[in-house]
Amino acid sequence: MSAPHWLYENFEPAGSAIGFRITRKLDEVQSPFQKIEIYESTDWGNLMLIDGALMLTARDNFLYHEMMSHPALFTHRDPQQVVIIGGGDCGTLREVLKHPGVRKAVQCDIDEQVTRMAEKYFPELCESNGDPRAELLFDDGIAYMKNAAPGSLDIVIVDSTDPVGPAEGLFNRAFYESCFRALKDDGILVQQSESPLALLALIQEMRGEMGKAGFTTFKTLPFPQPCYPTGWWSCTLARKQGGFDFRQDDARAKAFPTLYYSAATHQGAMATPPFVAAALGE
Repeated sequence: MSAPHWLYENFEPAGSAIGFRITRKLDEVQSPFQKIEIYESTDWGNLMLIDGALMLTARDNFLYHEMMSHPALFTHRDPQQVVIIGGGDCGTLREVLKHPGVRKAVQCDIDEQVTRMAEKYFPELCESNGDPRAELLFDDGIAYMKNAAPGSLDIVIVDSTDPVGPAEGLFNRAFYESCFRALKDDGILVQQSESPLALLALIQEMRGEMGKAGFTTFKTLPFPQPCYPTGWWSCTLARKQGGFDFRQDDARAKAFPTLYYSAATHQGAMATPPFVAAALGE
């Protein structure tokens, strides 16, 4: 491209769109599962699109990756065994491995090409891929969780795309039952849960399916995400038992840097907006 050009993603469910000023397309690959595109933008760094939907930007991905990982890890009393289903860009893996108590973090994404593109165009997200505690698998996450040893995991993070295509099977009772079985009694399931403004019904349905699988307590944490539809996103935590008080002193004293997450932002996210709380029965 000889001059900046606007790239728009239309979001039909909300009757809205978001646009980014781009300078050129850097790469495009059709994997066996999906089309992956990389663009260079004028203000947001590199962008990754999957099947036409924006997945991440270099500028704002820290919001998502930090909130998908640190609230759960600081809520669990001693997280050591972590599995990330999806997360092929490796940003969530990087955040998980900032916690020195984690002994092993498995990332299982069905599409190896997402990781290869991240390594090339978002290398900062892949800084921990060589950590001896990390294991990168390119396989079916549904099958992986189905075969996981019962009571073997402390935290399962479902870092998936929207519930269509390869990710569709990550939002139903059968998958949640396999997560429930694999988690220890004090384990935590975390799933990206879309926009609480535009897709609140999906969060209700997701939590309903988690409940059918055996989980008894839930907490949906909203956070800003400018590159996603409505600019407001969320993750939902589920437990077999117990609440969502977190280790505030440890969060305040954490020895690693974060750009968004802190004990204060975690506490703030726990204050569910009234309309969301009413819809979710909190």
